[in-house]
Amino acid sequence: MTLRSPTLITFLAQNPDAIVAELTSVRGSSPREQGTFMLVGPGAIFGTIGGGALEYMVIDHARRLIANGQASAAMDVPLGPEIGQCCGGRVGVSLYYADAGLRADLAARIAAEDAAQTHVYIFGAGNVGRALAQMLALLPVYAHVIDTRIDELIGLLQNVDVRVVPMPEAVVRNAPQGSAYVILTHDHALDFLIAFEALKRLDSPYVGMVGSRTKRARFASWYRAEGGDPLALDRLVLPIGDQGLGDKRPEVIAALAAAEIMVHIGRREARSVQAQGSRQLGAVDGR
Repeated sequence: MTLRSPTLITFLAQNPDAIVAELTSVRGSSPREQGTFMLVGPGAIFGTIGGGALEYMVIDHARRLIANGQASAAMDVPLGPEIGQCCGGRVGVSLYYADAGLRADLAARIAAEDAAQTHVYIFGAGNVGRALAQMLALLPVYAHVIDTRIDELIGLLQNVDVRVVPMPEAVVRNAPQGSAYVILTHDHALDFLIAFEALKRLDSPYVGMVGSRTKRARFASWYRAEGGDPLALDRLVLPIGDQGLGDKRPEVIAALAAAEIMVHIGRREARSVQAQGSRQLGAVDGR
């Protein structure tokens, strides 16, 4: 998992004269959305507003403010040939000194973003499971690896939650709201039990199981016989990471699955934001 809070705390402690650079307006195409910010210190930065020429310009401007003892400034930047970029949009950037109150606000904001990260449960620490854990460790999710075999969990990354569990299906029942589940165990029967529980979780953005289309057909038959909801089968991703490549190397499967998981999480987040906006509009209109 990627947690930004510890990095931010360290940055702020080491850079007492940091400047906040925030995208306050975005018109047309831009590398990042309005509200994105970065912190610039004399010799270090935290975060990014998109990289490229825009970011280098902002960093240089912020460091001039620090050197001159200035507290704030504003920039209006066309993202076109004038600065060697081809986005075609235009952004407004506000730069201001990160005083004590602002530092507390930023720390709270980043902590809230960390806390809101989706939990992704990887069941099975075999070749694909280990590769997937390494990839998810770089992404903004909480990665958990669950297995019944303690030997398989040795040597996994420190920033991945690792647990030996005799009944992995029970983990699904107690997982946080909105968690995602990837089922990769060494035992098809265990896979089926975990998937049965995962498909009950209507709050989950992603339920995936490694295997072939034959395995999917067998699971579907067993699932219905056990009284599972036939409509829930549409939510099961099996095979995982299926992009028509036919590449069965564990690292390739894991890379495709990681992208697939993030797409499903992103879609769920977008729907949630859209629904929240609709509710707010209804409240304003009195509907």
